Amino acid sequence: MNGFSMRLMLMFFAGLGLTSPLRAQQDPVLFTVDDQPVPVSEFEYIYTKTNGPRADFSLPSLSEYLELYKKFKLKVREARAMQLDTLPSLRQELAGYRKQLANNYLIDKEVTNMLLDEAYERMQKDVRFRHILVKADLNAAPEDTLKARKKIEEARKALESNPWDQVVRAYSEDETTLAQQGDLGFFTAIFPNGFYQLESLVYKTPVNQVAGPVRTKLGYHLIQVTETRPARGEMEAAHILIRKNPQAEQDPSRARIDSIYGALKAGADFATLARELSEDRMSSAKGGNIGVFGIGRYEKPFEDAAFALAADGDISRPVETTAGWHVIRRIRGPVAETPEMARRRLEPRVKRDERFELARASMIEKIKRQIGVEEKTQVLAAFTASQNDTLFTFLWKPVPGALTGQTLLTLGKARSYTVGDFETFLQKNASKRVNFKRSGDLAGGIRALFDEFVREECVRYEEERLEDKYPEFRALMREYEEGILLFEATKRKVWDRAGQDTTGLEAFFRSEAAAKYQWGERARVTYYQVHDADPKLLESVRKQAASRTPEQVMKKFNKDEKAVVTTREFLYEHGKNPVVDEMVWAPGTLSFNEEDKRNQGWAFFKIEEILPPMPKTLDEARGYVIADYQDKLERDWVNELAEKYRIKVNQPAFQQLIRK
Repeated sequence: MNGFSMRLMLMFFAGLGLTSPLRAQQDPVLFTVDDQPVPVSEFEYIYTKTNGPRADFSLPSLSEYLELYKKFKLKVREARAMQLDTLPSLRQELAGYRKQLANNYLIDKEVTNMLLDEAYERMQKDVRFRHILVKADLNAAPEDTLKARKKIEEARKALESNPWDQVVRAYSEDETTLAQQGDLGFFTAIFPNGFYQLESLVYKTPVNQVAGPVRTKLGYHLIQVTETRPARGEMEAAHILIRKNPQAEQDPSRARIDSIYGALKAGADFATLARELSEDRMSSAKGGNIGVFGIGRYEKPFEDAAFALAADGDISRPVETTAGWHVIRRIRGPVAETPEMARRRLEPRVKRDERFELARASMIEKIKRQIGVEEKTQVLAAFTASQNDTLFTFLWKPVPGALTGQTLLTLGKARSYTVGDFETFLQKNASKRVNFKRSGDLAGGIRALFDEFVREECVRYEEERLEDKYPEFRALMREYEEGILLFEATKRKVWDRAGQDTTGLEAFFRSEAAAKYQWGERARVTYYQVHDADPKLLESVRKQAASRTPEQVMKKFNKDEKAVVTTREFLYEHGKNPVVDEMVWAPGTLSFNEEDKRNQGWAFFKIEEILPPMPKTLDEARGYVIADYQDKLERDWVNELAEKYRIKVNQPAFQQLIRK
């Protein structure tokens, strides 16, 4: 692995609202529905969320929304009276939502937010450090791992009485940095995946102190932080490169770059010179643009010169690297990110990184400490003694015995698990069991599976307590439950009835048809298509169409099997077809010709008849009638509920909401 590779390796909710804000314990009641309270905080948040910029907290606006929310709560109250909250299908849906929300909520609260805050804080500082590496692949044999561990401990001991450079030469196995005494230069978070623990050690270690060892995918490291600075961030730049020629007696590269720099200072266009003269083929075609980069990507002289440019458009003096001579132009300087911007950008990366699993494991350990976990090690040992290698096959099944009912694990004071519970876990997780077959370590495999069982039950236990621990979570669950109850109640009382109550629908239609469901003036038109580009044929067809029926026209022109003329009939009201709308609405009127490119021909309309306004039939208006009937049913239903359940508004609390 070369130095460059080594360096890279180290790189609805109910349709009305969401959750309610946390308030003081004294949260006044805004209104009650049959003595069921609705707090001010719930209404205030939902009003704000639903109305957005229109939430001006004026008396008319608040009054209007209060009426809507009272109707919503009436329907929810009735849904519970209908015992819809006991339906298995709805309970299953709610449980599924809760499981998904709980998983995300626990991780977001206890893991993701912590990692994002940590990453953002670290990203404010660049850290320069050096290391001593003793290589040990993560899959190395135990004896090789032990040997590497012993060597790195010896190096740590040697640093107590010997200078760093001497110990590096004696112990470090990173050949690429030996000449620099193990110096890796400046780094900034986030380090590449697999190096989170190294990153944490680097950012926690004071300048000039030695720390470690810490293990990564490369092996064991000792580190010493040598310098820190405010983070440089990322920038976008372009460059012109003239490569050095060490074989030439007099290398012309410096003279050429000086000439280019002079031309740029005199006003020459950077992108044009880059395309014509730069010897970096990857960037020259793009006017020298090398894109966005941060620290650690390019050699130190190049990086220092680029980040020293003060303003967009500034050009550096010639800079020398091992590749040659460069002139650098700043395109876009480092942009300061707000914490929220950084969090949005970093979250996907954090969740893909090993740090996420490490932090999740830490969260579980925290849960275990909080609730109190007691493992019955003697019972686990007895269970292990009763098993054989068959456990790690798909054929294994638990056999009831004396151990089955014995307590194996307790969580807190109220939750205990037996050997039988663990066996059920093992039976459900056959693939996990089989993964231990190759190890041949029966006791170690059972211990690892038991640890997974403990972790799973701890997370489940914590999920069950979310409503008690987090008021926001409790609010989310309440609102989702009310949402599905409202949906099911409305479906039964309004939507299904409107589609199934044919007698009621017909009666409603008869009462409304004369006034509401009417056709306006309509034109019966024929759409002619001439499948031939010959203009003479088109004119002949138009002449015949003006005085004859579509059937007569097609009979005249469609002599062979090929259909030269085809027609279709339509009924259009005003505003339904732009071509027909522009025609004179009179029988016999023809539209202008339209070229039909798809069929390599022509098309036009003919008005055959003008139909006067007339009532629609139920079938013709069914969609509109059903929608209106649903509105009526809902109004009637709400009126019934208002009679059935008593609503009492706390007027002083409502008045406190008014701001204008």
